[in-house]
Amino acid sequence: MSETTPESSPASTPGSPAAPVVLDVWCELQCPDCHAALDDVRALREQYGDRLDIRLRHFPLEKHKHAYAAAQAAEEAFEQGQGWPYVEAVLARTEALGSQGERVLLDVARELGLDVEEFDTALIDGRHLLIVDADEAEGKAIGVTGTPTYVIDGERLDGGKSQAGLRARITEIADRLLGS
Repeated sequence: MSETTPESSPASTPGSPAAPVVLDVWCELQCPDCHAALDDVRALREQYGDRLDIRLRHFPLEKHKHAYAAAQAAEEAFEQGQGWPYVEAVLARTEALGSQGERVLLDVARELGLDVEEFDTALIDGRHLLIVDADEAEGKAIGVTGTPTYVIDGERLDGGKSQAGLRARITEIADRLLGS
């Protein structure tokens, strides 16, 4: 489970600002629909800033051969402090990922100035497998069947068929939770 920032948000204490609203985005990095959803994710991030904690949750689909490796690579990018830029760059290359495989994952890491050797090692040693597997298992447990799927305040919103109206629904829920 990856946060919007490399560090976790501290728990809310009396007198401190309220904890952010959490939006889980069940995503697959070889999915064209997830690429299309990026505009909504960017808009929500811009609209709410730190008040909305947008978390990438992995749900690699069997039909996409390189999705599982891409999820592991994304976790390495989060570990190296460039998670969302990496995710966005890989999603911009879903077609290339499908045809060229893991080379694309390493090329993106190189372009972002990340430690490519560490990426390669992470893909070989499987250090991020547990995170990806746990996300996938949780997604299945709550009824995720495709990507993107959003979960906010316990409500699951399926964006795999259409993104129409989802950002408005997420905004409505976030505003209610934030008292906006």
